Amino acid sequence: MPLDRRFKVMSVFGTRPEAIKMAPLVKTLQNAPQIESKVLVTAQHREMLDQVMGDFGIQSHYDLDVMRPRQTLAQTTERVLSGMTPILSSEKPDLVLVHGDTATAGSAALAAYYLRIPVGHVEAGLRTGDKYAPFPEEIMRKIADAISDIHLAPTQRSKTNLLKENVPRDGIFVTGNTAVDALLMTFRKDYAFRDDRLRQVDFRSMKNILVEVHRRENFGEGLDNVARALVSIVRSRPDVQLLVSVHRNPQAREPILRRLQGEPRTILFEPLDYPDFVNLIGRSYVLVSDSGGVQEEAPSLGVPVIVCREKTERPEALEAGTVVLVGTDELLLVDTIRDLLDNDTRYDAMRAAVNPFGDGRAADRTLKAILYKAGFLPKRPEEFAGTV
Repeated sequence: MPLDRRFKVMSVFGTRPEAIKMAPLVKTLQNAPQIESKVLVTAQHREMLDQVMGDFGIQSHYDLDVMRPRQTLAQTTERVLSGMTPILSSEKPDLVLVHGDTATAGSAALAAYYLRIPVGHVEAGLRTGDKYAPFPEEIMRKIADAISDIHLAPTQRSKTNLLKENVPRDGIFVTGNTAVDALLMTFRKDYAFRDDRLRQVDFRSMKNILVEVHRRENFGEGLDNVARALVSIVRSRPDVQLLVSVHRNPQAREPILRRLQGEPRTILFEPLDYPDFVNLIGRSYVLVSDSGGVQEEAPSLGVPVIVCREKTERPEALEAGTVVLVGTDELLLVDTIRDLLDNDTRYDAMRAAVNPFGDGRAADRTLKAILYKAGFLPKRPEEFAGTV
C-alpha cells in the first residue's frame, strides 16, 4: 500500500559526473506529486559540481563541502559518513539515492545503511571484475550495490551482473542511463559556445580530436604515453587539431601540459562547463578519453570514442562498436587514431552504431521504479531493452 504522505527521496551526489547524470532524475523527482525531493551534495568536486548545478537549475538542501587540499580517499569517506549521519537522522528519508562509483556513492550508501534507511543505486551493476581497475570506482560501486534495496541498472548486462551476485531480481530495474537524458537535454545544433577560444575553432575543414584524460590508474607513465601519442599525431597530420581538456588534478595536468603546450594546432583549456563540453563532443571528429561517462554520451552524437583504459565496465559499447579500447600503449593509440582518420569504412561504422546505453527516458523509468517499490504503481514498469 502506498504511504498516506509523500515519499521522501534524498538524492546524494558530489562530483561533476554524478551531478550531470543525477540532474535529469532530480528534475523528474521534483515534478512528481508523490515525491518529496531532497538534495544533499558532498562537493567532492567543488567548482565543477557548482557549474553543473547552475546549468541545470538545481539547488541543494544540504552541502557537506567535504573536500580539502590533497585529501585522501579515507578522509573523504570519513567526512561523508560523519557529515551525512546527523542529516539523515533528522530528515529520515524513505529512500537515499546514490549514483555510480564515487567515494560519495559508496560512503553515502554506508551512512544510510548504518541508520537502516533504504538505498537506491542509480547506474548499478557495472563491473570490470578487477578491484583496481578502475580504482577506487570498482569497489565503491560494489559497496553501493551490496547495500542497495533498489538497483537501477542501465543495461540488461548490468542486470545480469547483479543477478550473478545474487541480488534479488524483484529489486532490479533496467532503466537506461541518465547520462543520455542529460545529453539530449543539452546538445543543440545551433549552440553558441561560452568559451571564446571554442568560438574560433574550425569545425568545417579540420578534423578535431577532443581529448579528456584524467584517471588515477593512468597517472604517471600512462598519461605520458597518451600525451606523446597525441604529439605524434598533431605533428604529422596538418588536417588535425587537438582540443584538450586539462584536468585540475596536478598528476593529470603535468604530463599533458609538459608534452602538449606549444604544439601546433593544439588548444588547451580548463574543464569546460557541461553545455560547452557536450556541444564540443558533438562537433568533434573523434574523442580520446579514459572517462566512463563519455563512453555513454558520445555514441548518441555519432562520435567514435578511443578509450585509454585496459578494461571497461561498459562492454556494451565495445560490442555495439561505438568505442575502441586501446589502453595507454603509445603506438597502438597512434595507429588507432590514424586508422580512424583515414579509414572511412571503419569510421562511418562507428558513427552509425546505435548507443546501447539509453534513449533519453531513463529518469522517467527510474521514477516509475521508485513509485512501484513505494506502492504508488500497481504494475512493474517496463524495462529499457537496449541493443546489446
